[in-house]
Formats: sequence, structure tokens, C-alpha cells
Amino acid sequence: MLTTSRGISLILAFAISALVAAFLSLMPDSTPLVLLVAGGISFSVSYLLIVITLEFLVFREIGNIYSLLEKIQKKDLSEIQDKSGRSSLSPLRKINSVINSYALARQNEIDTLQKTAEFRREFIADISHELKTPIFATQGYIHTLLDGAIEDKQVRMKFLKRAAKSLDSLDVLVQDLLTLNQMESGVVKFNFTDFDLKDLVQEVIEQLEHKASKRDVVIKLDFDPEKSHMTHADRPKIFRVCQNLIFNAVKYNHNGGEVKVSIKTHKNTIQIDVKDNGQGIPPDDLKRIFERFYRVEKSRSKEKGGTGLGLAIVKHILEGHKSKISVSSTVGKGSIFSFSLPIEREKKPAEKEPPAKKPEI
Repeated sequence: MLTTSRGISLILAFAISALVAAFLSLMPDSTPLVLLVAGGISFSVSYLLIVITLEFLVFREIGNIYSLLEKIQKKDLSEIQDKSGRSSLSPLRKINSVINSYALARQNEIDTLQKTAEFRREFIADISHELKTPIFATQGYIHTLLDGAIEDKQVRMKFLKRAAKSLDSLDVLVQDLLTLNQMESGVVKFNFTDFDLKDLVQEVIEQLEHKASKRDVVIKLDFDPEKSHMTHADRPKIFRVCQNLIFNAVKYNHNGGEVKVSIKTHKNTIQIDVKDNGQGIPPDDLKRIFERFYRVEKSRSKEKGGTGLGLAIVKHILEGHKSKISVSSTVGKGSIFSFSLPIEREKKPAEKEPPAKKPEI
């Protein structure tokens, strides 16, 4: 009883009323009735004020702090709400708010760690699956040769070529992984220069025309010849971006399809659109196609080759240029991948400085 807010208030109110009555009794005009009324009023007012103060400013906040600490101890932070915006004169409520903010920060860290752990598990599973295919294929060819097939010259050359092809695929995968890791860690430096984006795209198209012709896919380039297409960027890395996007448009297109590459010049940027009329990408997959190893159709993607890292590398390259890749797609009609780079204005020739005067001797 004495440890509750009402018990403490009762004791303090009695003490205050007794003190008031004792003080008034020292006055000559004091009567027993005056002392009784003054003691009763001081007792009532003191009791109400102390109860309200202890109940709402002390005990309730202590109870909230204790409840919050219990949740933290039990690691049950799911129902904790952000109350940092509340303003209060109570120092205990401020303490409660600080502890609440700390608990929310810990919960965010836990959520981040859980997502990281899940990503790590998925990544290990994906990389194991990707590495397993070329390694097992190479092992099969080598062990077959060691078991006696090496004596047959025709079989030997056939299996060695297949083993070499599998190892080449493994090397490409490892190189892509290293490139992606270096970009994410900031090790890769960008070398920005001025170059004509139209010429770069034409170079990529010429490189991929042979592969496109095997599937009767036509690659078209659309641009305005009267406008400048100069930009300031890392040319080899932008070459890789265009190469990956156009190659994917050819690879995932149907036989006899068309890939249209458009270069549009705006006020301050140059926009590249790579459009195909292939199979398209389902809406549920659009958000994940830039993740490592993510494939829309895993079985068909495996048959068509690739490491599954191309779009992830494209995303990081464009982020290094303060740009981003966007995609829109309709299943059965095709996809459009787009990105923009800044326009590099033609620099005016610097005015010649007058020759320096010879110093007088």
C-alpha cells in the first residue's frame, strides 16, 4: 500500500496538512474550526496533486519503461512503435523515448541482418549451382579421357574442346563475379572521357550482327543525324552496358524478331532505348531481374548461356555514372530497357592569350 502512488500521496498529504495546521496554530486568531478547514483543504489539494503527479508523470512512465525493457530482454521488438515525435516535460517519458528509439534501431539492425543472412544463403546456393555445371562437365570429360578414351584421337579432341569450353564459361563467371564485387566495394575506378555515344552503339551492333543473323533477328538503329550525341562517361563500361542490353534483346527474342535501338537527345541528357519484340518479362520478375543470378526462366536461360550477372553489372555501372536503368515489359510483346547519360556540350576554343611582355632590363 505504501509503495503505490496513492499510499505515498496519502502520507505526504497528511504531512502537509499537519504542517499547515501547525503553522496556523501559531497565529493568535486561529480557532479549531479554522485549523480543521485549513488542514482538510490542504490535505485534499495536496493528495490530488501528488497522486496526479506520481501516477501520470512517474509510475506510469516507469511502468512503460519496465514493459519496454522486458520486451528488449525477450527480444520481442515487433510491437514497439516509434514515439520519438512526442513532446513531454516528464524526464521519465524522455528516457522512455530514448530507450524506445534504441529498441527500434536494434530491430532495424536485426531486420537488416536477417535480410543479409537470407541473401547470403541465396547467393551461396546460386553460386554453387552456377559453378557446379561447368565443373561437373569438365570433370566428366577429363575422367572419360583418363579411363581410356584418350587413345581415340577423334574422341580426345572432341572431349578436350568441350572441357575447354566449360572452363571458358567458368572463367567468364569468375571474372563477372570479381567485376561485380569490385564495383560494389568501390575498387573499380571510372575513367570519364568525351565520346560519341552513337558511334559506340553502332560498334556494339556491328559486333552482335553475326549472332543476330543466326536467328534471323534484325537490329535497327534510330537516331537524329542532325543532333550531337557527345557524352562524358567511361567509354569501355558504357560499351559493356550497351553490349549486354542489345545481346539480351537478341538472345531472348524469337527467331525472325527485331531489336530497335533508339538514341534520343533531350535538353541535358541522351537517352538509349533497347526494344525487342520477344517473350517479355512477367510483372513479378521485373523487380528482381537486376539481382545476381536471377533468371526469369531458369531452364531456358541455362540453355541460352550467360552467367546471370549481366544486368547486375549494368545496374552498378550506371549507378557509378549517377544514372539508373529502367525497364518496361509486356508478356508476349517484348521489353524496353532504357538509361540516360549527360550531354557533353561542344567547348568553344579558348581565346588566345596575348604574349607576355619581356621584362625590362
